[in-house]
Amino acid sequence: MTEKQETTHFGFENVPVTEKQQRVGEVFRSVASKYDVMNDAMSLGVHRLWKRFTLDQIAARPGMKVLDLAGGTGDLAEKFCHQVGNQGEVVLADINEAMLNQGRDRLTDAGVIGNIHYSQVNAECLPFEDNSFDVVTIAFGLRNVTDKQAALNSMQRVIKPGGRLFVLEFSKPLNQTFSKIYDEYSFNILPKLGKMIANDEDSYRYLAESIRMHPDQDTLKSMMETAGFFRCDYHNLTGGVVALHRGHVV
Repeated sequence: MTEKQETTHFGFENVPVTEKQQRVGEVFRSVASKYDVMNDAMSLGVHRLWKRFTLDQIAARPGMKVLDLAGGTGDLAEKFCHQVGNQGEVVLADINEAMLNQGRDRLTDAGVIGNIHYSQVNAECLPFEDNSFDVVTIAFGLRNVTDKQAALNSMQRVIKPGGRLFVLEFSKPLNQTFSKIYDEYSFNILPKLGKMIANDEDSYRYLAESIRMHPDQDTLKSMMETAGFFRCDYHNLTGGVVALHRGHVV
């Protein structure tokens, strides 16, 4: 008798754990070239406000070393590079080569060189030394990770004492009526936008489903505490559609 294969969720679908990373990779290879355009379209530009709030909360200073996980097209990393200056360092990291290439091309075109490095990594097993970074960020990427607890554990390991983790991610709306409207948009309009703009309806249906399968605000806070973070808290944005979680390393 063969052992039962461990499964996880890929959107609403249960798939073998060994398959999820590959299937998520296919999604982001498909949408990489239209990723920024779709972010503006599907959030009506509000994602820029969420990220600006995140940058304000992080308040990176000259000389800091920042790891931007699932950094994709590099919009946060570009800002970090300006904030940490020539004495600091930013690592733009993503598991997906297509997304990482988009980020490298974008930052190179913007003239960002010198204090930026690029690394294709799996967040569950980061290839960096202990206590390497002052700040680790992951924006709209944690929900795509197969083993989120392993990823949080790995992030905690690479953050210096006194450093911080920031997780910006879709979460659970606080108002029931608004939640129903949000569901209607996510499942009936968002995939159509994906088809129209990125010629990929299925990938944006997966993205909508992955949001619903992601841990809610308090569950994610508890997972961060389990990983060894202290003074964990979160701030709801746009009625809980998105939440910014923060944890400290002591």
